[in-house]
Amino acid sequence: MQTQLSFIKKNMNCKILDMEELAARAKELRAAGKKLVATNGCFDLLHVGHVRYLQAARALGDVLAVGLNGDRSVLELKGGGRPINNERDRAEVLAALECVDLVTIFQQMRATQFISASVPAIYVKGGDYTSDTLNEEERAVLKKIGSEIRILPLEKGYSTSLLVDRLRKIGK
Repeated sequence: MQTQLSFIKKNMNCKILDMEELAARAKELRAAGKKLVATNGCFDLLHVGHVRYLQAARALGDVLAVGLNGDRSVLELKGGGRPINNERDRAEVLAALECVDLVTIFQQMRATQFISASVPAIYVKGGDYTSDTLNEEERAVLKKIGSEIRILPLEKGYSTSLLVDRLRKIGK
């Protein structure tokens, strides 16, 4: 895994960082007066809804850090057959987007460690969440570090589940 991650990092201008590297980079950015925005998700089949969401998140600050659910957590969150793309491929695709500055893969079910490492000024989630429906542990860490929580509207008609359903129908 480390060899593959090193190869990807070399080819993606060091956008893909492990948790320790993220914490160090985030500290440097804050010291330089940059506003770090963070979000997280599975980003299994990247679609226009994801791209618009990530662009809107990036517009809220100077740097966008994306926490990417690792393969194990995607399986636990989404069920059998997921993820469709492995975590390394998903990280590389995210890192290729101009609006994404940093990508960190995390294996836990919740983004608590990612949030603690990035210490974002603003934490963004999609419109399928509310401040009240965020995971309690994540919300507690965000409150402790003083992050603003912003909920961005979903792009109607776009979701990985819809894409998977459409592909299954085509395959029949």
